[in-house]
Amino acid sequence: MKIFSKITKFVTEVKVEMQKVSWSDRNELIGSTGIVIISTALLAIFIGIVDLVLARFINILLR
Repeated sequence: MKIFSKITKFVTEVKVEMQKVSWSDRNELIGSTGIVIISTALLAIFIGIVDLVLARFINILLR
């Protein structure tokens, strides 16, 4: 029975902590998501360009 009291205590503490969380509103969430998507796309483009340049450079060196 001790395990059930520990589980109950844990769930109760989780509920208390979740009430303390500052949740974002819809507009803030959409804005943050947009920034993450744009940043990821720009980083992917940058890595793709660097990969292409280095691949061509190595290809030239190996000829």
